[in-house]
Amino acid sequence: MKIFSFGAPRTAATLRRMIWLSFSTGFGICASLIVAIGAQNAFLLRQAIRGEHVIPLVLLFGACDAILITAGVTGGAALLSATPWLLPVVRWAGAGFLAAYGLLAVRRALRPGALVAATGQRSGSARAVILTGLAFTLLNPHVYLDTVLLVGSIGAAQPDGGKLAFVLGASCASAAWFSLIGIAGSRLAPVMARPAVWRGLEAMTAVIMFVTAFALVRA
Repeated sequence: MKIFSFGAPRTAATLRRMIWLSFSTGFGICASLIVAIGAQNAFLLRQAIRGEHVIPLVLLFGACDAILITAGVTGGAALLSATPWLLPVVRWAGAGFLAAYGLLAVRRALRPGALVAATGQRSGSARAVILTGLAFTLLNPHVYLDTVLLVGSIGAAQPDGGKLAFVLGASCASAAWFSLIGIAGSRLAPVMARPAVWRGLEAMTAVIMFVTAFALVRA
């Protein structure tokens, strides 16, 4: 499949309209799917409030989405449909990871001494944060269902010359959303520095992790 092919000759105006339509379609679809406080977004929000390796994490999540969207548009959606055994494996691995992270959040919420917000103190290395971010991304079966299969299939159906614009639009929506979470989290840091508020955030994080893990098990 040629993502950069422009097919039959078109007028400049027609080509611009087609590219803009594909770009806006990709942006809108990705935005509608990603704007939800799931496990990945909750982790990023927590790191942003702590001021801990936020930029690398935003870049990681944006890059992963761009790669997965491109893979889906260029044939990954068809490949995923042909390997039905893959999603159950990812589903159980993801449920286990989320449950474990939820337990850690409960532990942090019950230990006031561990409730240090974003006041310049760092507790995790960049490597640990990046690896945890990768786990939140790659062990989430919804990433493959939504980003690769759904978004990829819609992108693959775009006309020649519009596939690249679709990928760019979807990737821009993803990058904008993660950047927004990073900025919002940093602005909330002074408020969240209070132990009682931070305990509530950890409790909310634990609930999100457990609910998502339960949903994966029941899927």
